[in-house]
Amino acid sequence: MENEMKIPEKKCNDAKCPFHGNLKIRGRTLVGNIISTKMRKTASFELARIHYIPKYERYEKRRTRLKVHNPECINASAGDIVKIVECRPLSKSKKFVIIEKLERGSK
Repeated sequence: MENEMKIPEKKCNDAKCPFHGNLKIRGRTLVGNIISTKMRKTASFELARIHYIPKYERYEKRRTRLKVHNPECINASAGDIVKIVECRPLSKSKKFVIIEKLERGSK
């Protein structure tokens, strides 16, 4: 990967954890906000971006929402800014896993 990951101090016995399980990570790395953690071991991730519209020569806000795996050793909560990485499909809608909690958000 581009830069080193910080291994969490807390241990977990999750098989789908990239640090303590057997999950391989690959592909894209994204940074964004966690908006919900109401599901078990799953979080809703939101990536805000700006898209340029040439006809009007202006920008518009767009957002992408993804379901991500939230390992017990990281345990991100709503409002946290996290780094996620692509992995193999873990379920029908989960294809990313949280690898690092960067900072506490403003929620």
